[in-house]
Amino acid sequence: MDMKERLEQIKAEAIRQIEASEKLERLNEIRVNYLGKKGELTAVLKGMKDVAAEERPRVGQMVNEAREEIEKRLENFKQKMERVALEARMKAEVIDVTLPARKNNVGHRHPNTIALEEVERIFIGMGYEVVEGPEIEKDYYNFEALNIPDGHPARDEQDTFYITSDILLRTQTSSTQVHEMEKGRLPIRMIAPGRVFRSDEVDATHSPSFHQIEGLVIDKNVTFSDLKGTLAEFAKELFGDKTRVKFRPHHFPFTEPSAEMDVSCFKCGGSGCRFCKGSGWIEILGCGMVHPRVLTMSGIDPEEYTGFAFGVGLERIALLKYEIDDMRLLYENDIRFLKQF
Repeated sequence: MDMKERLEQIKAEAIRQIEASEKLERLNEIRVNYLGKKGELTAVLKGMKDVAAEERPRVGQMVNEAREEIEKRLENFKQKMERVALEARMKAEVIDVTLPARKNNVGHRHPNTIALEEVERIFIGMGYEVVEGPEIEKDYYNFEALNIPDGHPARDEQDTFYITSDILLRTQTSSTQVHEMEKGRLPIRMIAPGRVFRSDEVDATHSPSFHQIEGLVIDKNVTFSDLKGTLAEFAKELFGDKTRVKFRPHHFPFTEPSAEMDVSCFKCGGSGCRFCKGSGWIEILGCGMVHPRVLTMSGIDPEEYTGFAFGVGLERIALLKYEIDDMRLLYENDIRFLKQF
């Protein structure tokens, strides 16, 4: 068999195997067997030393023509197989647009989040700024700067988590107010929502970790009447236009005078029911005029500036507004409970 016949035979066999292939992997095998370093055509080229010198150019051309033909057939058949595979996949993946769509499970906002966003909306509408502060706080900002020096009875009431003798988990977000007052940018109108920590036993109304919203206003000529008017408007926005408020004298170390504010029961309108325990009123928050000593310690002249502060528990608002009777439900993350909001 001369060289030409051998090349024709190699080419014909390669084409036959290509057209008989059913998988792309088989095409790769054929490429290696015929065009690779140890393939059939490479073996022919290695045998060129036995070909007469005057025949070598012609044989080399024939080898190249055979290589080109095989490569062309491989590429064409590869493209054909890819088209067939694509068509088969498209048929298998066809979507019937007449079928009902799968229902998307959409998450629900937590009742605490809903209540917080509503409180923020009310106070931002009054011109207040929302400020955040550190949850790990120095003893000075959590107690001393708020007129609660070492040995003060109020420290025992709060059952604080101490990290070191001077570092603790904040028991109130009032510490954020001190940071803002120290900046010296007056006037101040702010609320400070955030997580606080106290060593309480877990029950229907207590938790070692809960949330507070503290408010602070510092300006010239601020009076208790401004405090009452602000909180009355807040209560109406939160619980309804018919909501009434009343203030009872109280004591807080960082305010003087101090008070607790009650709102008329939004279930019975003040006539008395199970929700308000028959009194017609619900305790909602503590407040008062900022103590002059607190202003002085933060670098503010109490002869020129006055202010008021208030604090409300976020969970208390959520429990009241959505008539939840157990605080623990807010932390269990039961999707059946959260779906109700």
